[in-house]
Amino acid sequence: MQLNVENLRVSYGNIKALHGINFNVEAGELVTIIGANGAGKSTTLRAISRMIPSSPGSVLEFEGKDLLKYSTDKVVSKLGICHVPEGRRIFGNLTVTENLALACFARKDTDQIGKDKKWVFNLFQRLEERKDQLAGTLSGGEQQMLAVGRGYMSGRKIMLLDEPSMGLAPLLMLEMFDALKEINKSGTTILLVEQNARLALKFAKRGYVIENGSLILEGPADELLNNPDVKKAYLGA
Repeated sequence: MQLNVENLRVSYGNIKALHGINFNVEAGELVTIIGANGAGKSTTLRAISRMIPSSPGSVLEFEGKDLLKYSTDKVVSKLGICHVPEGRRIFGNLTVTENLALACFARKDTDQIGKDKKWVFNLFQRLEERKDQLAGTLSGGEQQMLAVGRGYMSGRKIMLLDEPSMGLAPLLMLEMFDALKEINKSGTTILLVEQNARLALKFAKRGYVIENGSLILEGPADELLNNPDVKKAYLGA
């Protein structure tokens, strides 16, 4: 397996956010984690990308390497783990092209960088139209495209995506998920955290359900879509 998580525990002071969760992601998969606000979904991604510390006894492995031995920047530059956080967090005072270029800070494969930028512009054609525009002046949907495109440019093996549909109109949500599907088809593994459970499960291969810091369900995405408990709690049925 590409990503292996065992007994992951995270605390914020005296508050326990994750209570020993276990899951894995195979290379090339598109896997989603769904759950209510505050369930621990974003915390899970932050722990994997080493943005926050995990508690003793936690096991985080990527391609057989111990993630706990890597700093956040090395998780990106040495392992190829890209984290696209909630809220986009682009550099508003830089152009679209400059934002994409910054993602390549650790890459040496200049020829492939050019091919990746062309691929991103083909996937998100509105970004190419606005390549010299300051990112802060883009619409919300365009900023989300840039955040995802910047993640792709990092030299990613796996992308951790936190709420990529947040704040998007329904049509733009579908466009974003279609783009994520194309990124996955290109060979990039995707671990997706998403509050729009129905949409996430329609696009994912497998899913995990997290509740109050614990994983309570897992399985093929189509089975979770038809699970009565999941329908009642997360699908509005």
